[in-house]
Amino acid sequence: MNSPLLATILVGTLGLAACDGGPSMAPNPVGPSPMPATAGARIGTMSMPGMPLQDEFDYLTEMIPHHEEAIATATVLQQGTQRPEMRRFANSIIETQTAEVQQMKRFLAAWYPGRDTYADYAPMMRDLTGLRTDALDRAFLEDMIPHHMMAVMMSQRLLVARLADHDEIIPFARNIRDVQQAEIRMMAGWLTAWFGVAPFSHGMMQH
Repeated sequence: MNSPLLATILVGTLGLAACDGGPSMAPNPVGPSPMPATAGARIGTMSMPGMPLQDEFDYLTEMIPHHEEAIATATVLQQGTQRPEMRRFANSIIETQTAEVQQMKRFLAAWYPGRDTYADYAPMMRDLTGLRTDALDRAFLEDMIPHHMMAVMMSQRLLVARLADHDEIIPFARNIRDVQQAEIRMMAGWLTAWFGVAPFSHGMMQH
């Protein structure tokens, strides 16, 4: 992914989080947020700028496979990392996002019974199954940062554009946005501390 596009996504993701009037940051569920940085990575086509979510149904049907990709990749990380921080983080992603997928499926069943929930999801992360230890940790961080950015952008779009038809989804989307913002900062700090990767200035992550 080229640097200007990632920079645009980064600013849009982290610079507008308070626009809906909710809290802009949730406590990091894994640990303190080190000094931030970002890394280039590939990104899928789902919900890219210029292809905005149209409604609450879009949000739910697109966020489910997005979460499922994160869960699958975190499972690979869990099995191949040697860093306890990364293992705890993988566990957190698996537990948190599995619960969120289950909740989103309940929302769909209750609010849109009988409607086709298939989403043509374009994977955002590379296949990490052949990697282990440092190579796995670095690739995971490089790919999961923009993956989280997309979830933050989707949640922010739902909130700011007032696409929610049901009140219950508003705190749900805010929580995804705020938790994943905190995790972006943490991952970026790890990427810098462990691998010296800092393609953008630290100020870009501040708001």
